[in-house]
Formats: sequence, structure tokens, C-alpha cells
Amino acid sequence: MFFRRDKLKVPTFQELLERVGQAGFQVEHLSNGVRVRRGYCAALLQDGGAGRPHVSKAGVLIGDEVGWLVNGGYQQFFRAPSGKTEPALAEQLHALHDFEEDLKEALGLVSLYNESLGTTSDQHLYDRVLNRDRGVPVRSWERKRQPSTNG
Repeated sequence: MFFRRDKLKVPTFQELLERVGQAGFQVEHLSNGVRVRRGYCAALLQDGGAGRPHVSKAGVLIGDEVGWLVNGGYQQFFRAPSGKTEPALAEQLHALHDFEEDLKEALGLVSLYNESLGTTSDQHLYDRVLNRDRGVPVRSWERKRQPSTNG
């Protein structure tokens, strides 16, 4: 046939990992997936099926853990799953942004416009709002009044 198109070859997860390794990343196989790192930046990859890898929690290595970016309102931090936190430095944020963009390119993933502008946070924890992340806060009219100490 004259208008026959070739079928697109969907790379397997292993082929994607080889492509990532050729792009200058270190690939480490873990029990729950694959950790990809370059310098002090790392990300966890899992096989999403159908040639679509799932990239979860790109961040900075804190010990053996990947610390993800948390916005504290006045400063950004890297928080590891164990609870360890480190303040985020400007050079780390630039390196993390470059790491994420290069990893998406090596995996053949789409780079979204808002993520390409700079590093984004998955979590926003503003310290000036008490109990913000613990459900609906107690409203001022629902609080129990303290007895007056004036005699």
C-alpha cells in the first residue's frame, strides 16, 4: 500500500532505563522500583505499563532517602520520608529543576509549561496557619470560653 505507516515501537521499561543510563544518570534497582540519580538529585521510577514510566518524588538525597520539596511559606525545605528536613538552597533548586527536565527528556515524557518555569513543590506547609493540614480547624465561635479570673 502506498499510505502505509510504520507502527511506532513503544520502548519497554528496561529499554527506557538503558536510555536514562546513556543520558548520564546512575540507575539503582531497589525492592520497590528504581532510583535514578545524578549528583545529589534523585528520583524513584516505577514501571507504569504500556511504555509509560511513573516518576515519583524527585528530590535531593538526604542520607539514603530522597527528600522532596516542601514549601514552608517563608522558605522551602527538603523533607525525607523519615522526617529529616534540610533547608533548600538556590543551587539545589536549580540542580533539581535541571535534573527533572533532563530525566523527562531521557524518558520521552511531556514537559509541562508550568513545571518548566521552575521547581514546583508537592506540599505547602505554612506555619502561620495553625492545624491547617489536620482537617477543619475549630472556629473561634466554637471554642469553649475560659472562665474569667476577675473576682
